[in-house]
This record gives sequence, structure tokens and C-alpha cells, in this order.
Amino acid sequence: MKILKFDIDGPFVIEPEVFGDKRGYFFESYSRRALGAAYKEAFGRDFGVDFVQDNESFSRYGVVRGLHFQKGEHAQAKLVRVVSGEVFDVAVDIRPDSETFGKYVSVVLSDVDKRQFFIPRGFAHGFAVLSETAVFQYKCDNYYCPYSEGGIIWNDPAIGIEWPLPEKDMVFSEKDLMHPGFDESIINES
Repeated sequence: MKILKFDIDGPFVIEPEVFGDKRGYFFESYSRRALGAAYKEAFGRDFGVDFVQDNESFSRYGVVRGLHFQKGEHAQAKLVRVVSGEVFDVAVDIRPDSETFGKYVSVVLSDVDKRQFFIPRGFAHGFAVLSETAVFQYKCDNYYCPYSEGGIIWNDPAIGIEWPLPEKDMVFSEKDLMHPGFDESIINES
């Protein structure tokens, strides 16, 4: 397992060791021990995240989900991966005291490379489906709480996410189209 860092402190990508032959492949999609050791080697501190819930979604090409986050005591860290297909995944720093507040990182995840993306608490998260369909799974370190959810509109110019899809191909839920902009969303968190 290899950990790839970003310029923003917190999120990182995991490249698992995949064993393949003519029969197919095998890899550990999650090992608390292996992740803890790789994290300590990469960052010099303990990982300290305990996942309590797994979620899965199925989406078609062009679907954009997000940008979502959980507030306060219900904040969630996520470990996301694509079981089938390919997505563009993004995390936006919404930690008010962070030097990278309002900045984002992104990564393409697919069933081919089997990479995973860790998004810590204090980040909004979203993804766009690049393949015909995608099965997306993620682990959370806190249970979902509907009254603690928040969101940021996908195309807020204050963040400037460069989505790799033409806008005409993007498909949203009505709820995701109603999210406020970054500044308004963060003010509402106070």
C-alpha cells in the first residue's frame, strides 16, 4: 500500500497492492493495520480513524453528487473507492482555521487502478461519473445524521472546481441544485 499526499493537509490517496494473474485479481480493499502503518510512515502520526458505516451508490454517466458534508459532532471522515466504472472525485477544505480554506483537491478513481481517496472531517465531498455507470463505495467514521447535513453548490466560482464533464451532460438531484454558495454555506455553519 502506498499513500500519495496532496498540497492540502488531510486528504490523501491510497494505491493498494493488487495481485493479478490469468484468473483475475486480489487485493485488500481495507485493512486497519495496513492503513495505520502506511499512514504513520507517510505522516509520522497515528491514523486514529475508526470507520462505523459503509455506503454504496450506483450512478449513470454525468451524475454529479455533492458537494456534501456533515456538521459539528456529526462530521464524517470518508474513505471512498470505485468498485465499477470511473469517477472524478473532489474534496473542498471547509475548515475555517485552515491555511487552505476554500481550496480543493481532486482525483480520478476507477475500478482499473483501485485507488482510494481519504477525505477527513472538515471537507465537503462530491463526485462526477465519467463512465457509462459507476458503483461507488465509502466508509464513514460517523453515522449519517439528516439534520446535520450541509452542502455547497457544485459550480461555485469561489471554489472554481474544474469538472471534467460538459455542463450539458451533468445530472443533479433537485436537492443538490438548491445548495447555497460556499460563503453562504460556511456562514450557516457558525
